[in-house]
Amino acid sequence: MITHQSVPRPADVADVRTTNLVVVLRFVRAHSPCSRADIAAATGLNKATVSSLVTDLLDRRLLRETGVTENRIGRPATMLVVDGSPYAAVGMEINADYLAAVAVDVGGRRLLSWRRAFDGTGGPARGTAALAALARRVVARLSADGRRVLGVTVGVPGLVDAAGVVRVAPNLGWHDVDLRADLHRALGGAVDVLVDNDANLGVAAEHRYGPHAGTPDLVYLTGEVGIGAGIIAGGRPLRGFRGYSGEIGHVPVVPDGPRCGCGRRGCLESVVGLAALIGAAGDGPPPTPEHLTTAVDDLATRAGAGDRQVLAALELSGTRLGLGLSVLANLLNPEKIVLGGYYVPLAPWLLPAARAELGSGVLAPDAGGAVLTASTLGHSAAALGGAARVLDLVDAGRIPLLDPA
Repeated sequence: MITHQSVPRPADVADVRTTNLVVVLRFVRAHSPCSRADIAAATGLNKATVSSLVTDLLDRRLLRETGVTENRIGRPATMLVVDGSPYAAVGMEINADYLAAVAVDVGGRRLLSWRRAFDGTGGPARGTAALAALARRVVARLSADGRRVLGVTVGVPGLVDAAGVVRVAPNLGWHDVDLRADLHRALGGAVDVLVDNDANLGVAAEHRYGPHAGTPDLVYLTGEVGIGAGIIAGGRPLRGFRGYSGEIGHVPVVPDGPRCGCGRRGCLESVVGLAALIGAAGDGPPPTPEHLTTAVDDLATRAGAGDRQVLAALELSGTRLGLGLSVLANLLNPEKIVLGGYYVPLAPWLLPAARAELGSGVLAPDAGGAVLTASTLGHSAAALGGAARVLDLVDAGRIPLLDPA
């Protein structure tokens, strides 16, 4: 669970020690380097309890001591920072045109980042097999480095239920794929597996690692073949009753417009999605999934050279994108809206028109304070958010115990 970055407080529930281990770990992550006395003063835990908890976290190698500071009143204090180097959290993503994997340790240090072109439209069996092979490779690499893998989370561009079943992913052509169970079997049941929507994981990455980390009201918009919104509201993920919120790409914006991958007409995705944008700016056949990156790079090059057809297509797409975002802003009043994926290299030409339309389409003055910007996390955002989702479980009380061996 993603939570506020405010100072955590000790709990009075049954499993007090586990809860307070989390309190201390989260405090150090947010305020490192800090001392045991800093933790006690901020959390209200007494010094003896803090000392015991810190010793436990040091034994688990979730914290480490970094030396002594003398820049304070009283005797020098030993400072603490998050360690977590023996552990790894893994995030993966499948999309219409690529596979990606990211691993981080508990301290957020990136251990690996892999991405390769892949035609994700070849059916669920092929896609699941490719994900399983990539997951086995990542886990083997991390295990060989002496790290314990805490879990794997996979992002998918579609509706994912609480059991990890992909109910529908239009741009992959998937329906009712039990991806969590399939990957769990493929990994021999040795690693916990979660599955989530790619936009939900993208906003989780922005909220934990991005330049707007900790922003309590934050929206992340995927800019892939499809469009989805990951939403943080009041510091928590906004998922809806069955976890299907954020499908902004399927809000109708053009009556009787182009047919969308979902089968309807005039959806936002059908007019500002990557395929529509490339089609409006190009003069050739649509690129295959493996060549989308090259096609987007070509668009950016042509836009930078002043190609009028490309500039007009990007301006129109920016305006329509701003129209869709104004719906989100009127409903949610976010502080930050972050564009991800392929929108990032095209942001210099999309953002001006999108910001103008967002400002004019929101009832509140100044778009309700919403700031529209481009992500700095690149195409790894959803995979990085998958790793963050695993670490959220540590924050929720699943404290790992280091193998004595």
